[in-house]
Amino acid sequence: MAQAAKEKENYFLAYKLFAKTREGKDPAWLENLRERAASSFEALDFPTTRVEEWKYTNIAPVLKTAFRQMFDMGVHDVTVERIEPFLCAEARGSRLVFINGLFSRRLSDLSELPESAAVSNLSEVPAEFAKVVSDHLGVYADYRDQAFTALNTSALGDGAFVHIPEGKVIEKPIHLLFVSTASEPTVSHPRVLIVAGEASMATVIESYVSLGEDTYFTNAVTEVFAAPGAKLDHYRLQEESEQAFHIATTQVHQERGSNYTSYSISLGGEIARHNLNVALTDEAIETTIDGLYVVTGNQHTDNHTVIDHQKPHCASHQLYKGILDGRSRAVFNGKVFVREGALLTDARQLNKNLLLSPEAHVDTKPELEIFADDVKCSHGATVGQLEDEELFYLASRGLSPERARALLTYGFAEDVISKIKLKSVREQLDKIVLEKLHQSLEVE
Repeated sequence: MAQAAKEKENYFLAYKLFAKTREGKDPAWLENLRERAASSFEALDFPTTRVEEWKYTNIAPVLKTAFRQMFDMGVHDVTVERIEPFLCAEARGSRLVFINGLFSRRLSDLSELPESAAVSNLSEVPAEFAKVVSDHLGVYADYRDQAFTALNTSALGDGAFVHIPEGKVIEKPIHLLFVSTASEPTVSHPRVLIVAGEASMATVIESYVSLGEDTYFTNAVTEVFAAPGAKLDHYRLQEESEQAFHIATTQVHQERGSNYTSYSISLGGEIARHNLNVALTDEAIETTIDGLYVVTGNQHTDNHTVIDHQKPHCASHQLYKGILDGRSRAVFNGKVFVREGALLTDARQLNKNLLLSPEAHVDTKPELEIFADDVKCSHGATVGQLEDEELFYLASRGLSPERARALLTYGFAEDVISKIKLKSVREQLDKIVLEKLHQSLEVE
C-alpha cells in the first residue's frame, strides 16, 4: 500500500509538471478537463484484489515499478523499416503513428485518406473540428471513479482523433499504431477518440506493439461515439512485449440504428487488462464483439466487457476465445445488462477456453442481469483441453502428434480469426498465434 501511495504521488507530481509545460498551449476546456481528472486521480485508490472487478488480477507488480514519464521524450531513430512488420497493407497512406505515446509526423502517412475524413493528432486538431473534440473527449470514459482512466485523462496531450462526417463512407481502413521502444521502465498514456457521424461507415485499426522486450507500462483509453445509423468496424490488436504492463479501457456510446463491431486481440504483456464497455442508448442498435487471447509462460491477461442494453429492439453478440499454455492465467468477465423497458432484446454471450498445459488457469464469469420481459438472452462458458480422441483420429491419418496438436489449436482460434475482414490482419494473426505457441502447420 505504501508503494502504491508513493507511485500515486509520483504520477500526480508528473501531472503538475506536464500541466505547466502545456500552459497557454491548449484551450481552457482541455486544461479544465485535465485538472478535474487529476483531482479525481488524487482522490481515488488503485484497484486491489479486494475489489470484485479486480479479484483475479493483481496489479501490485505495476505499482511496485517506478516508471519514467514519457511526456517530453521522443524517439527519433525509429524508421519506417522498423515498423514495417506492424503496418496494415490495406491502410497504406492512412495511418497515424505514435512512439512512446508521442505523435510522430515523420512516420505517419495520411496521403491516401480522402479529405472527407478528419484524422489527426489530438493536440493538433484543426479549428473546424475543435467543437467535435470538446463535445466528446472525456465524456464517455469515466475518470471520476476509475483511477487508470483518471490518470490517462490527466495526461491528455498527444493522441489519435478520427472523425467520419455524416453520410461519408471511408473505404480505406484507418490505422492507429502505438509503438514502444522503451529501454528503461517508462509509462505512456495513449488516447484515442473516434467519432462516427450519422449514417457514416469506416474501419479503424488500433494496435499496440513493441520494438524491444523491456519492461514498460501502457495506460490506454479509447472513446468511441457512433451516431444514428453509423457503422464502425474496430480492430484492437495488443502485441506488447511479454515484460510489459498494459491496462486499457474502451468506452463505446451507440445511438439509434448504429452498428459497432469489435475485434479485440490480446497476445502480449506480462499483465494485460482490457475493459470494453458498450452503451446501447437507443433502439435498433446492433453490437458484435469478438475477442481472442493467447497467453504463454507466466503471462496474465484479463478481459472485462459490459454490454448495456438501455432501449428496446437491440441485439448484441459476444464471442471470446482463449488459448493458454505454460503457467499462464486468463480472466474473462462479461456482463450484459438489460434495463427495464428494453423489450425484445437479443443478447448472446459465449466464452471458450483451451488449456494446453496442466498448469494453465482461467477464471471465467459470464453474467446476465435482466430487468425486462420478452427478451432472448443466453450466456455460457467452457474450459477444456485438446481431446485425446481428436488427436488419435489425426494420428491415425498419418499426422505427427505435434502437427495434430497445431491443427486443433489453430482450428480453435480460427473461429475468431476467420471473422476478420482485413486479409493482412487475418494473415498476420494466423502467423503470430502459431509462432507464439511454437507450432507450425508446414508439411514435414
